[in-house]
Amino acid sequence: MAKESTTIDIGEPSTVTKSTSHAVVDEKKKSFVTAAAGGGYKRGLTIFDFLLRLAAIGITIGASSVMFTAEETLPFFTQFLQFQAGYDDFPTFQFFVIAIAIVASYLVLSLPFSIVTIVRPLAVAPRLILLISDTVVLTLTTAAAAAAASIVYLAHNGNANTNWLPICQQFGDFCQTASTAVVAASISVVFFILLIVISAISLKRH
Repeated sequence: MAKESTTIDIGEPSTVTKSTSHAVVDEKKKSFVTAAAGGGYKRGLTIFDFLLRLAAIGITIGASSVMFTAEETLPFFTQFLQFQAGYDDFPTFQFFVIAIAIVASYLVLSLPFSIVTIVRPLAVAPRLILLISDTVVLTLTTAAAAAAASIVYLAHNGNANTNWLPICQQFGDFCQTASTAVVAASISVVFFILLIVISAISLKRH
């Protein structure tokens, strides 16, 4: 009685499994390369953000200091009256000095967060904090610069309808100093707009 032999056909390994594993590996490589490229350009943006903050610190400190020193006394005076103009004679200029000083202080405090975004350019939380805070401080800076600019305009041109006479013909140095401070604050407004744009771009996923 002959024994029947049983043959088991193992077959070749499935090519589908191999192709799937290769596809997964390739997808991981692409994701890693994309993340590295994104982190690269975002790190460049964060470095630019840090440099802008340093420049804005210098400009805001300069604007507040210049306005604080805005004062002029005319060479002629009477026995009972002395003609003098200073920043503390105008509540708007006082607000300008305080507001821009607060802005400068905020910029100094924001530097550690900016450094964190350089070290971790893909981190969302510190960048989101900077975006919200920069927007709020931009509003304060714009309000201070616009209010001071209106007073400087009146000092230069006056207002015929209300019989407000221009004083810059007499207090030329005072007006020049105040105008310089307002221009510096306006430049800081532009810097804040750039900082907000940088934060918005950095928060994009792709």
